[in-house]
Amino acid sequence: MTQLLLLLVLVFSAVALMVVLGERFARPLPQERVRQLQRWLLPLVGLMLLLSLASQYW
Repeated sequence: MTQLLLLLVLVFSAVALMVVLGERFARPLPQERVRQLQRWLLPLVGLMLLLSLASQYW
């Protein structure tokens, strides 16, 4: 049980460190790149849901 708690503390602290460093050092994306990513996001999420559904039932 203590190993699980230690693992959870390590994972959450690593995520917190990534968030802090990402907010401090990340530069904003240009609008053209954001539009390009948004165009692909919804079809990829839909594909992921369909593949997940297929793997659940087959």
